[in-house]
Amino acid sequence: MKDFPSCFGENGVQVADASCTSAASTTVSKAQNLVTCVYQTKLVGKSRLIIITWSKNLVGHCFSVEIEDLSHKSLSRVDVKPSLFSKRKGSKYIEVDFITIDVSWDLTNAKFGSSPEPIEGFYVGLVCKGEIVLLIGDLRKDIFKKTKSLTNSLRLLKREHLFGKNVYATKVQFKDHGQVHDLRIECDTFELDDPRLVVRMDSKMVMQVKHLVWKFRGNCTISVEGLPVEVYWDVHNWLFGTSTGSAVFMFQTSSGIDKSCIFAADRSVAPWPCSQSSSFCLTLYAWKINE
Repeated sequence: MKDFPSCFGENGVQVADASCTSAASTTVSKAQNLVTCVYQTKLVGKSRLIIITWSKNLVGHCFSVEIEDLSHKSLSRVDVKPSLFSKRKGSKYIEVDFITIDVSWDLTNAKFGSSPEPIEGFYVGLVCKGEIVLLIGDLRKDIFKKTKSLTNSLRLLKREHLFGKNVYATKVQFKDHGQVHDLRIECDTFELDDPRLVVRMDSKMVMQVKHLVWKFRGNCTISVEGLPVEVYWDVHNWLFGTSTGSAVFMFQTSSGIDKSCIFAADRSVAPWPCSQSSSFCLTLYAWKINE
């Protein structure tokens, strides 16, 4: 087993979102409905980061689009709130460097699972000077009416909060236009002398950690679609922390990211993973529900 990155200490992985900075109970409730995705693309002649955050409240699903430069300075932001979802389709305009950008979306037929991020039947697109700079979702026809010119964008990171007693499940796509996999993390730590950690991909066990009390932090490499994926885990909070603490998992498709900041997926700790790499990071915060 390789040494864990030095910055991945007990305090280095605490969730400290802008929406999750109060008491532990408030942290859990607010984090429960939050998924953040980061993309890199060319915008107004420069490389930019586009951060899409999906959330859910009592009214319904909503999302925000924020554009940053590579130094992580916010350049513009737009929020699409549930009150606008009577039509569940629309557009807004934002500006970056005095250039107008059209943010369009259609969630009319969007399908959702347990996550606030849509599974299918939707699109979100950004158009600048007649060019699509970012397009996500499986419905593309409407936005291509505006333009058929599509800029290549790069997925950098997805960050998600998962909740459960023993099982934590999500979906992940490691390759652009690749297969969507069912990812499942299984771990029962309640009153067990020797708990173990199991990771399954499409029901197949791809990783197992025995004697978890002694191996509560570590990493190993698995293969997905012939692609090496390095898995990092820290379950210290599950075993030794408070009842509201989360474990952290990261699935990294490339070694191109500087491992000194590999687990700094929360910007309150350090910037997003290095955007110069073509790798993709899935970072999961797994919260135990003991009720």
